Amino acid sequence: MDFIDRINELAARIPKQLEHIQTEEATKSALVLPFIQALGYNVFDPTEVTPELNADVGIKKGEKVDYASLLDGNPTMLFECKHHAYDLDKAHASQLYRYFSVTGARFGVLTNGIVYRFFTDLEAPNKMDSKPFFEFNVLDYKERHIDDLKQFTKSAFDVEHILTAASELKYTRAIRRLMALQVEEPSDEFVRFFASQIYPGRLTQNVRDEFRRYTKEALQQYINERVNQRLEKALAGEDVPAYESEALPEPVENLTQNGERREIETTEEEREAYHIVRAILREVVDPRRVVMRDVKSYCGILLDDNNRQPLCRLHFNYATQKYIGVFNEDKSEERVPIEDIDDIFKYADRLKATVGYY
Repeated sequence: MDFIDRINELAARIPKQLEHIQTEEATKSALVLPFIQALGYNVFDPTEVTPELNADVGIKKGEKVDYASLLDGNPTMLFECKHHAYDLDKAHASQLYRYFSVTGARFGVLTNGIVYRFFTDLEAPNKMDSKPFFEFNVLDYKERHIDDLKQFTKSAFDVEHILTAASELKYTRAIRRLMALQVEEPSDEFVRFFASQIYPGRLTQNVRDEFRRYTKEALQQYINERVNQRLEKALAGEDVPAYESEALPEPVENLTQNGERREIETTEEEREAYHIVRAILREVVDPRRVVMRDVKSYCGILLDDNNRQPLCRLHFNYATQKYIGVFNEDKSEERVPIEDIDDIFKYADRLKATVGYY
């Protein structure tokens, strides 16, 4: 069963169970353990999942973590559990905060069995951040949330990769929240930014009030137009790139100095990477069937120029890190960081396996 199917099955089961779950312990056994199991961990093997892991802090003894996932005997994620009806916004993660600093785990999870909030130490080493970098709601999620959650599965778990993604998630999540607030009620600073670009006169209070209305209307119109464009593409049978809607920063090379999108431009690095992929795959397929198709969000490499047969994606447009997207049998993409395009050779077996899926 694919990962997304396991999560879908879990989500379908929860509404039928909630009225029968009366205690925190019942929440753990009925909701949290199945979630950890869906991540690929054997909850019946104490070398993979340990209940009540010792987390003594200084002279304070008897401190225990509800659950800890382990790899090679070392804690990787700590789970602090609350009753399913508990509002996590009112929960203090102080216990998890203490456990985090003494266990060596890099990730802490606060959960009520429905919402899972993931924390790490982006702000200060070995000191858990006060705010989560990722939140997953089992009863309310989108496809991109599944892709983010998949990083925490046993088979895909890689601390450095998750930490790199965590930084992106944390800040893009915060920016998205700010953008949502601006759409609802533009702030003075936001209104002033636009008004100063196009209004030649003095920005009096009356002018700002007028531009607040203009700004709000313009944002709503822009969003509606984008939604309509995507619907028209879908109805016309065109594929809409998955990454167009994901919470990722705009690749810096795709923006002009004025913040406008550039036209698609295939770089020399992308061409060289394409030839590396062709060289790898010539052992298993005619290289003439390996085709590059560049779009604004990424450079795709396809089998038979068919976008339903992706071989990999090149995400080379980010300011500080290159990524290659490799595919699993269910066509879900795993984005992994690379330092140099020669690192693509490290994923030769994955690329050849992908050809086999088709």
